[in-house]
Amino acid sequence: QVQLVESGGRLVQAGGSLRLSCAASGRTFSSYAMGWFRQAPGKEREFVAGINRSGGITRYADSVKGRFTISRDNAKDTLYLQMNSLNPEDTAVYSCAASSTTAAPISRHVYSYWGQGTQVTASS
Repeated sequence: QVQLVESGGRLVQAGGSLRLSCAASGRTFSSYAMGWFRQAPGKEREFVAGINRSGGITRYADSVKGRFTISRDNAKDTLYLQMNSLNPEDTAVYSCAASSTTAAPISRHVYSYWGQGTQVTASS
């Protein structure tokens, strides 16, 4: 199995940028497709972005397309989420997750391992 720890979340003004990191340990990081999800208070957890094992395929939620970029460094066992043009609707706890599938899955149900999450707050 793999252990995941997120970092980089903080309070930022609307229009600002953040980069989240997700450090993996345990089983080989490159064996997993990875994803970022977020959950705002009173809302269900939603897909933000996904990336396949090699990093050659990425997928994004429509709400973040063009503003967020997911990437991975398999040599460093780390997943990233670059977030630009943040707005208050992006405020949520952001979690990374690992899936044994080969693609970049959208459904949270195919992710087996989850981090604890990091809080991102974009103030207006």
